[in-house]
Amino acid sequence: MRRILAITIAAATALTLAAGCDTADPVADGPATPSPSVSAAESSAPAASPSVSPSVSPTPTLPAKPKKLKSGAKGPEVLALQNRLTELGYWNGKADGKFGGTTQQAVFALQKAAGLGRDGTVGPKTWKALEDGVRPEAKSTSGKVVEINLKRQLLMLVDDGRITQIFNTSTGSMEYYEQEGQTYLADTPRGKFRVSRQIDGWRNAPLGLLWRPKYFNGGIAVHGAPSVPPYPASHGCARVSISAMNWMWKNDALPIKTRVWVY
Repeated sequence: MRRILAITIAAATALTLAAGCDTADPVADGPATPSPSVSAAESSAPAASPSVSPSVSPTPTLPAKPKKLKSGAKGPEVLALQNRLTELGYWNGKADGKFGGTTQQAVFALQKAAGLGRDGTVGPKTWKALEDGVRPEAKSTSGKVVEINLKRQLLMLVDDGRITQIFNTSTGSMEYYEQEGQTYLADTPRGKFRVSRQIDGWRNAPLGLLWRPKYFNGGIAVHGAPSVPPYPASHGCARVSISAMNWMWKNDALPIKTRVWVY
């Protein structure tokens, strides 16, 4: 029978700082924290109503009667989609008129912010969210902060309370897993931290590979991964796409000592 360690939430949080993180699907990094005191019901609780800030006005660049778009689509409507996502702050790389994985990641982020189904397809409701200028709201009010919203599964770069970039992220799955005879909970602890170390390349951690990780809470990091689904799937880290992580490094978006607020 699998043995779940009987520890308190406080002890679990303390252990997390020394443990590692990520993913149950399909790449991973260091181990999470033994914290079986968190109930399974928490991992399946419905998300709160979206808190959005439609601060960007509708744009005339969107098609008058847009068609449904999904991964693999090409053409001027995709280009309009990409430009609008970029205008709203959803990181989308360079607009090229091709609906690939990077565009899908941005669509996931928009759908999360708008409280829509996270299917990565741009239908009528997603087009409306684009037209309405839906954006999440920041919690921090001063300085440069990386905010990780666990309910919305969004990672945001914030400058003096203004969100500059929004990314799809996948954090701890809140499921149990075993490593070296012990049972751990794959959680991403809430709190305020700072980026303390980084590795410019692949990190072969106990649970798998992390691309260019930026550690902010012991073994828990923001890092690139080949798989970033629109739901919590990691062992504790905040996953973003490989291309998004490369952009963060290139633009020095998460330098050492950057504040990270997980809530």
